[in-house]
This record gives sequence, structure tokens and C-alpha cells, in this order.
Amino acid sequence: MAVKLYDYPKSGNGYKVRLLLAHLAIPYRYLPLDILQGETRTQEFLARNPNGKIPVLELDDGRILAESNAILYWLAQNTPYWPAASFAQSQVLQWLFFEQYSHEPNIAAARFWISIRGLDGSALEAQQLEQKHRAGNAALAVMEQHLQERPFFVDDTYSIADIALYAYTHVAGAGGFELHRYPAVQAWLERVRSQPEHVRITDWQAG
Repeated sequence: MAVKLYDYPKSGNGYKVRLLLAHLAIPYRYLPLDILQGETRTQEFLARNPNGKIPVLELDDGRILAESNAILYWLAQNTPYWPAASFAQSQVLQWLFFEQYSHEPNIAAARFWISIRGLDGSALEAQQLEQKHRAGNAALAVMEQHLQERPFFVDDTYSIADIALYAYTHVAGAGGFELHRYPAVQAWLERVRSQPEHVRITDWQAG
């Protein structure tokens, strides 16, 4: 399989895909784009993804797949990262939906505002950040409760549910979240980091 991955190197959503590609030992060509410079709004990129967002996976036959968790789902089929039982599959999807609706919009946004874009110090922005912290901490509390009784999110087995949630959780501190408040989450982060062929979010090379 020869694929291309269009991505913003600091994106947790793109990192999810890079992490699974590394676990699966799938070679790919990495094409970094700078979202701050509008490189995902060009006609060339919009022809691949009219939504103008990364990551985008381009297969060797020209097919295009966008949305990070959809890409994870496709790559994980018939691998250890996607369970065989239908109920466990649904549980993985449950956590993928949780990640996109309750987790990523808050934790990733706070990280982006603070560590990538930089806050302008306005009262409105401070209020918005407080709202993101409140909702993001609520999501982390859900994860903390779940992980107190199990090593991974579904069936005690590392899956794309863990990959999806790890991507932005492990850098949540850059968004002002205090991960020491969540010891079960911290222990889980270490278990994810110990998986074979793990790569860091900073491990990328244009190709």
C-alpha cells in the first residue's frame, strides 16, 4: 500500500493517523501543510477535501479519505486495533464519537489557542478559554472514571479508541489542563507510550 498523508504537523488529528500507520508499518509519503498560512484553502487541496481540513489520506488508486477517525477506522480493519466482536466494535465507535464531540473540541481548541495561535488577552477570549477548560476537564473526568478499572478503553485491549483519545490528551498540558489531577489517565498515557512502534507527535519528516 502506497499512501500520501496531508497533515499539519502539530495537529493531534493528523498525529492519530501517523501513529496508527507506524503501528501497522505502512509506508507513506508525508505532505505537511501550514493551516495558519492557508495552505488547506488552496484550489489544489480543496479538490481533495472540499471541507478544507486535515488530515487527508490519499490512496495509491487516487481515492481520498478525510476525517481522522474515519481514516483510523479504515486502516484498522482486519488488524488487532479493531475488535472482532460487534459489541466491542460499537464501544470503540462510542469512544471515537466521544472524542470528536466532547473531548477534541475543548482540549484541542485550548491547546491551539494557547500554544499555537497565542491568545490576545481579551476578556472574551479568556471567557471562551474558561468554557473550554470546564468542558475539557469534564471529558477528562469521564476518562479517569473509565480507566480506573481497566488498562485501555475497550476490552482491555489497545485499539483505535485509545489512539484517538491519546492524540490530544497527551498534549493537554499545552492547553492549560492539569493532567496530574487524573492519575488513571496518566497511567494510561504511559501504557500507550509503551506500545510497539510508538511515535511521538514531533516525529515526522516531509517526504
